[in-house]
Amino acid sequence: MSSVINVNLQELSYEIAIAPASLDQLGQQMSELPLGKKVLLVSNPMIFKHYGERAIASLKNAGFSVASCNLPPGERYKTLNSIQKLYDIALENRLERSSTMVALGGGVIGDMTGFAAATWLRGINVVQVPTTLLAMVDSAIGGKTGVNHPHGKNLIGAFHQPLRVLIDPELLKTLPTREFRAGMAEVIKYGVIWDTDLFAQLEASKHLDQLRYVKTDLINNILTYSCQAKADVVGKDEKESGLRAILNYGHTIGHAVESLTGYRLLKHGEAVGIGMVAAGQIAVELGLWQKEDTERQNALIQKTGLPTKLPALVDIEAIINALQSDKKVKSGQVRFVLPTQIGAATVTDQVPSDIIRQVLQGM
Repeated sequence: MSSVINVNLQELSYEIAIAPASLDQLGQQMSELPLGKKVLLVSNPMIFKHYGERAIASLKNAGFSVASCNLPPGERYKTLNSIQKLYDIALENRLERSSTMVALGGGVIGDMTGFAAATWLRGINVVQVPTTLLAMVDSAIGGKTGVNHPHGKNLIGAFHQPLRVLIDPELLKTLPTREFRAGMAEVIKYGVIWDTDLFAQLEASKHLDQLRYVKTDLINNILTYSCQAKADVVGKDEKESGLRAILNYGHTIGHAVESLTGYRLLKHGEAVGIGMVAAGQIAVELGLWQKEDTERQNALIQKTGLPTKLPALVDIEAIINALQSDKKVKSGQVRFVLPTQIGAATVTDQVPSDIIRQVLQGM
């Protein structure tokens, strides 16, 4: 099954192309765009081993001149030091404003490549080729790029939309089970805040914790529904001035837990799963959400094999303090995305610290 989803941003609009075996069409897809011939392919060693040569062959067959750079895998390498390596290779290969960086990898590679493209020569082209479920349904779409600061996640960044997002579902076949589960956190997020049909399909599935047990039709729907949800929200609010903030559901506490554990203990999606459990319970405590709905959400998170409890080594007061460093703090108030029903959410900065503390103590 193939589908094309449009992200409507006027002159910055672009397509999300979802199709099996489309990695081999990367060069052809890019030749349809107004690009120069110089390309820098950015990946990590493991992803490059699986797919790098195929991507380069496709680009060269379409007439592109290709350089490549492999960065270490993992959130802890999502730093300005890694970006400096990209700048050095961009300079060495004399990338121009018409040149393109191609991100072949998961969310970390996509975020770093996008940020490097946004800042090299004040902005060059970027094409996203996500290889993880999380990147396919979330981070590759919408133009949010960045790196981490030692005191917080994604504090350094820029909005820089890709010219195209190319999603090949077959790339998921080499995805480790833990990474697949981490991506499912973002899928569940869309079901909770936006798409009741997606939520219902996930609830109806017996298995969500391993790709091999998930039917192909459901994988196709997961990709299509999630990408459409992200495109709908981004199309209405590109730079998170309003509606787009709901996409941060589960991320406020999730980011704090990631940061406090040094980006080593939890995958991003695992932290988001914990954050959604916490946010759902906060919504119940504030009378915004029904208890049975949070139970449905938590059952779905558990069905994917994601954690629902805080790591024992994380101090609750440290989480509350870390929330003040979140990007979404406004006038000193932490903004939370809280569900109001399955398929809808609201954003509020009126969450008392004692409620946050009470919920976290129960986890």
